[in-house]
Amino acid sequence: MNPPAGIILDASLRQELETRYLAYALSTIISRSLPDVRDGLKPVHRRILFAMRALNLDPGSAYKKSARVVGDVIGKFHPHGDQAAYDAMVRLAQDFAVRYPLVDGQGNFGNIDGDGAAAMRYTEARLTVAARAMMEDLNLDVVDFVATYDGSLEEPTVLPSRFPNLLANGSTGIAVGMSTSIPPHNVGEILDACLHLIREPEATVDRLLDIVPGPDFPTGGVVVADRAERLTIYETGRGSLRLRARILREELPRGAWRLVVTEIPYQVQKSRLIERIAELIVEHKCMFLEDVRDESDERVRIVLEPKSSRVDPEMVLAYLFKNTDLETRVTMNFNVIDQGRPKVMDLVSLLKAWLTHRFQVHGRRARYELARIGERLHLLAAHLIAHLNIDEVVAIIKEHDDPAPVLMARFELDRDQAEAILNLRLRALRRLEEMEIRKEMADKEARARELTAMLDDDRLMWVAIEGELARTRQEFADPRRTELAGAPPPEVILKPEDLTPREAVTVILSRLGWVRTVRGHEEIVTEKLRFKGEDSLLMAIKAHANDQITFITASGKAFSMLADRLPAGKGFGDPLTVLFNIEGGDAAIWVLAPDPEREYFVVTRQGQGYRVPGADLIASRRDGKQWLTLKPNDTLLHLHPVKGSEVAAISRGRKMLVCPLAEFPVLSRGQGVRIQYLLSDEVLMDAITFRPEEGVTLDTGKKQKTFTDLTLWRGRRATRGAMLPHGFLSGAVFAGSGVSPWEAGKGYTREMF
Repeated sequence: MNPPAGIILDASLRQELETRYLAYALSTIISRSLPDVRDGLKPVHRRILFAMRALNLDPGSAYKKSARVVGDVIGKFHPHGDQAAYDAMVRLAQDFAVRYPLVDGQGNFGNIDGDGAAAMRYTEARLTVAARAMMEDLNLDVVDFVATYDGSLEEPTVLPSRFPNLLANGSTGIAVGMSTSIPPHNVGEILDACLHLIREPEATVDRLLDIVPGPDFPTGGVVVADRAERLTIYETGRGSLRLRARILREELPRGAWRLVVTEIPYQVQKSRLIERIAELIVEHKCMFLEDVRDESDERVRIVLEPKSSRVDPEMVLAYLFKNTDLETRVTMNFNVIDQGRPKVMDLVSLLKAWLTHRFQVHGRRARYELARIGERLHLLAAHLIAHLNIDEVVAIIKEHDDPAPVLMARFELDRDQAEAILNLRLRALRRLEEMEIRKEMADKEARARELTAMLDDDRLMWVAIEGELARTRQEFADPRRTELAGAPPPEVILKPEDLTPREAVTVILSRLGWVRTVRGHEEIVTEKLRFKGEDSLLMAIKAHANDQITFITASGKAFSMLADRLPAGKGFGDPLTVLFNIEGGDAAIWVLAPDPEREYFVVTRQGQGYRVPGADLIASRRDGKQWLTLKPNDTLLHLHPVKGSEVAAISRGRKMLVCPLAEFPVLSRGQGVRIQYLLSDEVLMDAITFRPEEGVTLDTGKKQKTFTDLTLWRGRRATRGAMLPHGFLSGAVFAGSGVSPWEAGKGYTREMF
């Protein structure tokens, strides 16, 4: 109760704010954001359809300007902005936004590219058949009406909704503290589920999921989710599903192929999707694609051209699904207004709520029709009396100025019956009219008995509803557009090397740290290579464009980059300091293309060694990774893939040691363990891994010899070993190790493949 005017009362600011905010929140939830479970509409959509019905914009009538519709909506029923009302009407007309449009638009109502509709003065609209079904029997007192905002007219609180709009077209909305997100479904499946519920009221969500397996989006696509995941969502009313575009592989001549997107996920703008794919191509993040083209007309057709037919299409799709909107997550939140309150409902509850609404509509329509039949029978009884007593009735009318009271008294009629007799036309007094009156009375009485029986027996009412659902299904059911796939395979963690064509390249590293690549694996002629100033070749390795190339610096750091991203051509290339954050004075001394599945043997000049997994030689950051810890004055001598189960090492003191590889630990980072015992002034000349059955080959630059019987030199790791054989005492190294016999004790020569 409001206080008298002029009275000031003390009140808690907190309490007043809470009260007012709660009222605002409830108004937003109920009057704007959440749909009604019975007709699946928010007030603005309901008012748009009702205003169009009032303008007689039936499916078969002529179109009217959208501005006229919006004017009636905001002027009579919905006192809000005209653009907001127009936007709501536009969405009801977009066949890519709603599964079954409720507005039939003529003109530019937007498109799947994300372009907006034309101004309301340029477009026209009328109702669709589905919208007509939503408002069927609205004038038969089947729903309640309330006064409009200004009290001048009345509007329905809900539509009769013979068409199951809530699940068929879905709904989205954000309220205060809650939201709703109901995806579209196939109307045939919905009605089949309702028919099943009528026959088996105790049916579970698990059973109904066999009939309504999942959403059916207007833009098609593929839902990737197993049955258990979908069941959880429809049982709880909350969750999300993975929705993918439909992509076909088109075979071209000579083994070539391309990917064609024919359906995109729901609510994804086609133009923005193509723009995103193009960005990935331009920024060299999508190395496996050459081009993307939009060849769409009425149907979506996006063509993806691969750079090479050797690219794995599954890898391409996996990358695109992860990095573009070709795969999206569809949120599902069945939050609706039920009996005036917001509520999250499961599939069974949603369908039962709509069926209950239809039951009430049928009951109110039956009572309305029964009342009209009673009124008609009441008047027909008077007509029959007039026909049976035609002469007397005519005489009374001729003799009295006000014959109604006389007729009422003479034939025991009421005022309505007397007026009905007085309003009869003379041509209706012919003899055959009596037979027609009796026939109409018999038909009306039979229909009244049928309606009364249906109102007295719920079973008969459900039979009538069941017949109506079957007719509705026949009218609106159509094939499913969205495919339901099973659970997706385990997510593939894609690396850049997985997405780059495997093309042969040669990586060239100079002594001053310049790098470049040339195509192919042809033999490198050192004299023909161009270098800056005093620079020269340090190493050249054979690799592929999709290999990770790792550069090792003197400090024991590793820096990695995809070979495809290294500078290419016949020029000088680029310095590594441009490609990586290499500290000043830290020079590159080794380059390799590590195989993540293999182990590598690390050897330093001071005789330290260990095994390292190839994956740990790949650095993911520009700053590189420290993988080798070096002693003072020590440096890397070798980094080769493990080729056998034994290790052979040669010291400057001409001692050779052969020991098991198993004695060396596998480390991702470290200093390693001692390979061979060295004197204080000694360094390691060379070390390799080998297969015992193949032996080792010693090389002095003048002669080579293979030794398979290595008993003399076998020992434990960190022992001294035995003297080299006669003839190999000076500058001997292992053939193929990459160390020149003439420079084994001086520096590095990496001119090898």
